[in-house]
Amino acid sequence: MAIMRCIRLEPSQSMTVDEFKAWLRTYDDNHDGRISQEELKEALHALRIWFGSWRTKKAMESVDSNHSGTIDSAAEMEKLVKFAQKNLHMKIYES
Repeated sequence: MAIMRCIRLEPSQSMTVDEFKAWLRTYDDNHDGRISQEELKEALHALRIWFGSWRTKKAMESVDSNHSGTIDSAAEMEKLVKFAQKNLHMKIYES
């Protein structure tokens, strides 16, 4: 898993939903099973996505349905996948 974090992903790179989730979990620094806004921001900055901080804020507003400040459910993770496909132009497909 730690190796995957070192690999530089491009937003245009194709990956499965499971690969996207596994890659995102590498940014779960405190290993609590949730992705915080700060962890998501770090992941987007690693992709070198323009306006990463702003897009992180928009993603959390769109995805965090219980307003906990984290992406902490399967439903929210699915929303994040859809957000990444639509707003970040990432090519994420079902396996």
